[in-house]
Amino acid sequence: MITVVVFDLDDTLYDEIEYCRSGFAAVSKFLANARDAPDCESIFAALWGQFTAGNHTRTFNAALDELAIDSDDKRVLELVKVYRSHVPKITLPEDSRRILVELSTKYTLGLLTDGFLPAQRLKVQRLGIENYFQSIVYTEELGRQFWKPSPAGFEKIMRDLNASAKQTVYVADNEKKDFIAPNRLGLSTIELIRPARIHVSISHEPDAAAQHKIHQIGQLPAVIEQL
Repeated sequence: MITVVVFDLDDTLYDEIEYCRSGFAAVSKFLANARDAPDCESIFAALWGQFTAGNHTRTFNAALDELAIDSDDKRVLELVKVYRSHVPKITLPEDSRRILVELSTKYTLGLLTDGFLPAQRLKVQRLGIENYFQSIVYTEELGRQFWKPSPAGFEKIMRDLNASAKQTVYVADNEKKDFIAPNRLGLSTIELIRPARIHVSISHEPDAAAQHKIHQIGQLPAVIEQL
């Protein structure tokens, strides 16, 4: 019987692309103050164009090159810092809030998220979701080697919530890393396929696929009740 529901954060409870847009806006505003930079709108257009074209790993380098701005490592690292430390303009969708309210009356809720710690904390704060969860595990606090697909975060949150694997379901979005550990530990797993999600890759790693798939977060209570 399921008694604990653990959520991923990015592209599960909200659309991560909102965070990316907010971060690029902050970077554009910062970079526009440089002597060799164009206006803020041009910088944002270059960043957004690179990102939406699929360049998710060297977005800043490529955008700077496109704008003919010096893209040395020091400047890129400076922009990465601005991106990760900015106060994001993101909102929790109403359907996510309704589900958190509904599930919190029946289950113990937890949150387990990868990512750079200051950025993840700011996301949680701006979404206003801390009070829904009895435990929030930021895997960065355990060490970067314990980011998913490491089982460490799942083991910690089950200890925190005094739950067994059979009592726990994990809801997330990214087949490449999210479900390997919980599947192997014996948790139930549900993949939420949000239309705007960033990570859509299919993994051929054993145990990578979620046991259940849904396309709307509103479908979650009915699926959990059947587990």
